[in-house]
Amino acid sequence: METARKIDHEKQGKRRWKKVVWLTAGIIMILVAAAFIFVNVYINRSLPETSGEVKLDGLSAPVQVTRDEAGVPHLEAANERDLFMAQGFVQAQDRIFQMELARRQASGRLSEVVGESTLEQDRYFRTLGLRRAAEKSLSLYSDEALESLEAFADGVNAFIEENPLPPEFAMMGIDPEPWEPIDSLTIGKYMAFDLGGHWERQAFNYHLLQEFPEEEAYELFPTYPENAPSVLSDAAPVDIEKSLSNAVLPHEFNGSNNWVVSGDRTESGAPMLADDPHLGMATPSIWYQMDLHAPGYQVSGVIFAGVPGIILGHNDDIAWGVTNVGPDVQQLYMEKRNPDNPNEFLYEDEWEEADVINETIHVKDGDTVEMEVLETRHGPVISEFAEKSGEETVLSLRWTALDPTTELEAVLEMNRASNWQEFEQGLEKFLAPAQNFVFASKDGTIAYKANGRIPLYDQPDDALLPLRGWEAEDEWSGYIPFDELPEVVNPEAGFVATANNKITSEDYPYHISHNWAQPYRYQRIEEMLGENDSITPEDFQAMQMDVKNLQAEEFLNFMIAQVNEDKTELEKESIALMKEWNFEDDRDLAQPLIFHRWMGILKDELYNEEISKEMRSFFEGSGQTTDELLRKVRKGEESLWVEKAGGIKALMTRAFKSTIAEISEEFGDDPAAWTWGDYHAVEFTHPLSSIGFLERFLNVGEPSPVSGSRVTVRAAGFKSDGLVNHGASWRFVIDMENTEEAYHVVGPGQSGHFRSEWYHDQLDNWVEGSYHLTKTEGFDGEELTLEPE
Repeated sequence: METARKIDHEKQGKRRWKKVVWLTAGIIMILVAAAFIFVNVYINRSLPETSGEVKLDGLSAPVQVTRDEAGVPHLEAANERDLFMAQGFVQAQDRIFQMELARRQASGRLSEVVGESTLEQDRYFRTLGLRRAAEKSLSLYSDEALESLEAFADGVNAFIEENPLPPEFAMMGIDPEPWEPIDSLTIGKYMAFDLGGHWERQAFNYHLLQEFPEEEAYELFPTYPENAPSVLSDAAPVDIEKSLSNAVLPHEFNGSNNWVVSGDRTESGAPMLADDPHLGMATPSIWYQMDLHAPGYQVSGVIFAGVPGIILGHNDDIAWGVTNVGPDVQQLYMEKRNPDNPNEFLYEDEWEEADVINETIHVKDGDTVEMEVLETRHGPVISEFAEKSGEETVLSLRWTALDPTTELEAVLEMNRASNWQEFEQGLEKFLAPAQNFVFASKDGTIAYKANGRIPLYDQPDDALLPLRGWEAEDEWSGYIPFDELPEVVNPEAGFVATANNKITSEDYPYHISHNWAQPYRYQRIEEMLGENDSITPEDFQAMQMDVKNLQAEEFLNFMIAQVNEDKTELEKESIALMKEWNFEDDRDLAQPLIFHRWMGILKDELYNEEISKEMRSFFEGSGQTTDELLRKVRKGEESLWVEKAGGIKALMTRAFKSTIAEISEEFGDDPAAWTWGDYHAVEFTHPLSSIGFLERFLNVGEPSPVSGSRVTVRAAGFKSDGLVNHGASWRFVIDMENTEEAYHVVGPGQSGHFRSEWYHDQLDNWVEGSYHLTKTEGFDGEELTLEPE
């Protein structure tokens, strides 16, 4: 009996233990489910309201917001103030976290919410002073423009005050401050920064002359200077690598394509226009598409999140698009410091006091940083952004965008223009960045103008290197008069196109730039436009997706001919494959993978041993320079850099063998199985996706293989790991026969909220080359009414 009882007790104990285990597991499952539900509810509560009614204090009348199937908001307001207030509210609904990071980045305030990792970046932007420049610009704006800025800010603040914020704010511990008009202008100044002006190339040229014999240095200049600059012998040298290697540099390939054709060249008989700006590609997109309606104001297109109006697009009468001119609007000046007073610098034999600006940078989980920024008569001393060096010679930056400018005023005027004359009047106020505008009108006019404040140089070669800050004769002597900037109206050819190419002929009386994009995109656009006299919108869309590689067409046979006969079987197969190529950078082909790797390794072989990695990042236009070296050698001329690398045959063979070895190690030993898309892919990376567990939520799916490259019309620049991070962030096509509709794609989508249906819904469209049609009349979708409170 005792044995039986013992067994019963053991059974009962096991049963109790099982109950405890199951009960505990059940409680854990309930808690997990509750946590999951809570997290989902918490996240989803910050999704924008897109239907029903929302009270908005400050409106004078209801505003109708209709989001179409692509997530494009169509705003219909009774007056312009209500329209811009609603625009601020709606942008904040979809992009408030992006807007917050954008104003912080441009203002040098990321470290407050990120920590020490962004301190150097904040130091640089505090030194540069984009926000200070925006503050100086504010006083130039008209009362009407200021009212639009304030209404927009009121709309953003109404959202911040009354709505749950996206989870990113809680994750980063951000309690957003009220939005101000100055925030919108600062974001505008950041876009001028992003589109550059070549100071880094001046610094690189100066570095070359310090480190290499004169002839070797000059061979890498974008143009060969006629006279050696006296500045180098007139001042103590500045160590470029030491003082500027951590400077924030805009992407080298920021550019674009645009073109416009007259009605004589189209099927409809009306002008047509296409634009695809090339900028960084991330989630959310740099662009936000909107359609704005109020009495006397109807415009549709895209804008930067955080800014009112429409910067690119169309209204009922006109359409326009831009590419970057890339003029020399940034000039480095060498400044001689007073040994007895570090805040004074020489000018015309007298010491001048620099402005001293005290900046305080708060660092999350770190010590507050106090820094001094010095501004000479030319601009901020950028060679001391990391720390005050006390060096005898420093570098300051003169830049048109650091002056007071009125870009938003120009945008609002352009939005209302109904013909070329009115549009051009608006352009006169668009001072920085300088852009190539193409224009089409319902009245049949097509036009082009390079706008902006472009400095006058007495000698074009002066823009190649830093100038003497102590000599009045080295000052800019004004700006190219607006009426004399490059312009074309109704050309005989029936079209105008730009792709960051050289825009002037040798007889143009003013200097624009020494630094132009490689010509291949422009040449291919011109080639395609010349082939068709009955163009349709579908033809324009196909042109924007064109992947013909004219660089390969120019150089491949020459490159192959230089490779020596001692090849492995794999190398022979690869060469045979290259000889069959149609020069298309197609994601399903092996040849683009071989060619672009080969060109990249060729540049490394030429420069890596002689030029540090840090200074290579300053080598803006290195692709163009390398092309020129190859052209010289192909013509039988000597290149000092090619000879230093062992001569063209040894250089090309070494680069080719390294290319095939690298590719085979990554993708196997069968060249026929290699594809460009295995390496070249896009995912539109979210800025917080580097936090491990967030990647699966914020970067949707695996990277998508994609065609194109840096040198094709379908621009798709890529990092060293092949990830595409640069290209046509927005594509746009319009036929002026019907200005109530236009074709768009915004990669990867409209929304910045990862739970939104419009978060990555255009990613496949971007990859595959399909567009959505946006109507300015007769649109439908989810309807939200913003009501006065």
